Amino acid sequence: EMKNWLKSVQISCPKKGCQNAEQMAKSRVGEELYEAIFHQYTIKQWAKEPKELDALVTARIPLRTNFDNRYFGDRYQALPSKGYTAWFDALLDNPLIDVALSTNYFDHKAHLDKVCKKLIYTGPIDRFFGDSGLGKLEYRSIDFVEERYFNSGFMQPMPVVNYPGNDVQFTRVVEYKHFLNQKSPHTILVKEFSKSTGDPYYPVPNEKNQKLYDKYKKLATEAEASKALDVHFVGRLANYKYFNMDATIENALNMFHDIAGHPEMRDMPGLFDKGASKKNTAYDDSISDSFDIPSGPNRKL
Repeated sequence: EMKNWLKSVQISCPKKGCQNAEQMAKSRVGEELYEAIFHQYTIKQWAKEPKELDALVTARIPLRTNFDNRYFGDRYQALPSKGYTAWFDALLDNPLIDVALSTNYFDHKAHLDKVCKKLIYTGPIDRFFGDSGLGKLEYRSIDFVEERYFNSGFMQPMPVVNYPGNDVQFTRVVEYKHFLNQKSPHTILVKEFSKSTGDPYYPVPNEKNQKLYDKYKKLATEAEASKALDVHFVGRLANYKYFNMDATIENALNMFHDIAGHPEMRDMPGLFDKGASKKNTAYDDSISDSFDIPSGPNRKL
């Protein structure tokens, strides 16, 4: 029944494929749900009309006709058992690792470039090549506004509740207590307000930014091939690409595997051995939340 209804309201993409996020959303859910769910939410998140953004912005939202109520379509989904903070604490708990907080790499770049045998750069790629004169890439940031409630149990039925309408300025509210099934009479809500200034979180996916990133990508490739500085670019900001945590971790592991000379990694047989699978086909009716923007005249969605 749902499939038939969707088929009756979907607005087909042009023959060349959906060229922007508005066309993509309407091709999947039609006009009514586009206005109810996608239109205003996209404006709040990106400060742009959906037609100004790449089609993959709305293609990445899962659309299902089954009863799987999880956000992602992966068969196996999990969080670190004690949360990401404890996970990173364990990663950094090594005598060979020094952590310097509140320190800007660019304030010490000349010295670090001389003494570091390898440099793994995870910051904005346009900042690294700031002297190139190519211009700035666009990013979106977030204001996290915390609200504490005492002796209130849970305030939300789910960990994350999105607010697609323009009646409120925040995009979503997260109640973290849900994630690890924490036992407490108190709770914390975090409201997220998207903004254009502040720490960069999200690359802005449109053709203008992608073309500019392609130029930075060329500089990064040349820098990685140069013997002047053994530098490697990894992560969301350095790749100007939206990564979820699973893709972020895999991106980092793949880079380590490459720059370390492809060592044998017996504890990860499914990722790096000859039989490693790169595709999850468990839910072919859903779309991954991480996306990569193809570029060039032949791109089609």
